[in-house]
Amino acid sequence: MRRPAVLRTLHRVGLVIASLGALHATSAPGSPPGWPGMPRVVTLAEAHASGVAAEPAPLPERLSETGLYRADGAVDPHNRPYAPQYPLWTDGATKSRWIRLPAGARIDVRDVDAWGFPAGTVAWKEFAWDGHKVETRMIRAEADGRWTFATYVWNAEQTDAFLAPEDGVPDAYPIAAGRRHTIPGRADCLACHGSAPSRLLGFSALQLSDDRDPLAPHAEPADGRRLTLRTLVAEDRLAPARPELARRPPRIAAADPLERAARGYLSANCGHCHNARAPLARLGFAMLAEFAPPAPGTASVPGPVGAHTRYAIPGPGGDGTRAIAPGAPERSAVLHRMRSRRPSSQMPPLGTVVPDTVAIELVRRWITALGQPEDGALSRAVPGPHARRTPDR
Repeated sequence: MRRPAVLRTLHRVGLVIASLGALHATSAPGSPPGWPGMPRVVTLAEAHASGVAAEPAPLPERLSETGLYRADGAVDPHNRPYAPQYPLWTDGATKSRWIRLPAGARIDVRDVDAWGFPAGTVAWKEFAWDGHKVETRMIRAEADGRWTFATYVWNAEQTDAFLAPEDGVPDAYPIAAGRRHTIPGRADCLACHGSAPSRLLGFSALQLSDDRDPLAPHAEPADGRRLTLRTLVAEDRLAPARPELARRPPRIAAADPLERAARGYLSANCGHCHNARAPLARLGFAMLAEFAPPAPGTASVPGPVGAHTRYAIPGPGGDGTRAIAPGAPERSAVLHRMRSRRPSSQMPPLGTVVPDTVAIELVRRWITALGQPEDGALSRAVPGPHARRTPDR
């Protein structure tokens, strides 16, 4: 049996995520985790709860059987559209997103940075290029606390999509000269979702904030149809109610609009792995924007500005690399790895084969504008009453 796609990729780039060791229920005698002999993948919640869990319920073979659509092919109105203000980059794909919350159920927002979703929550995300639907991903909250992930591949006639193999579909669709989109396997989903404070990415206080960032790269304009924080508060979908999230919507704490947009992009595209609660916090910096005060006794993880990094940019001066080197884009590992699509250096390591040139320019301008000595690169932003930015060194 081949290793799951995410483990093949992580082995190739030399990246180790400690929590991935818990994704697998059993292994053949003497087999390292993630290598041949691994019969299946289980979720982090399963592994943490019991070590070995029962097989998940069978997934529908067709997207049309998942509850996304009505019999006439229209999206079921119980499935509410939403759009995160800082979208995840997927090589220029046009995305549509829907969520279905069980009737009468509420999202647990006691931890405003790690929402807990009721059993029966289902979310879908459709990916299209040039009007051609390629895949739709689904994530479902189960009654025992685990999450089920699935990807459906659209047929040529665009009439329905079919369950992808567990390992995904490599090189499924051409998206640029010499570049093709790979449909992820189920283990690939966990590489990002498994390290985030909430398993459902893109549906959070910041992402649904009604105070939307006008400079956010690739963002869709608010149109009144999509769910926002104000909608969730008005419909009594949050527990506790948190009316302050509608009165004073969360926003990135920043000194200026450029910094707000750059930090928002990095939070959405990097923060699901690089956050204070994830295994990669051991690298010494975090990029996820958080809004609740740190828990008592919790060590603070600094932000990326001025942070030392194990990665050295190749070439002269590489030993002066910082995660973000104020005023020095050429010494900033985050920017260098955003530009790269070499398996050994690209970031994010999965889900993209084309650099995001718009975001690269945005982050380059922000780093240049920081323009302050590396040894005192403190945050210039003053957090508001409902916004907290991870402090920089």
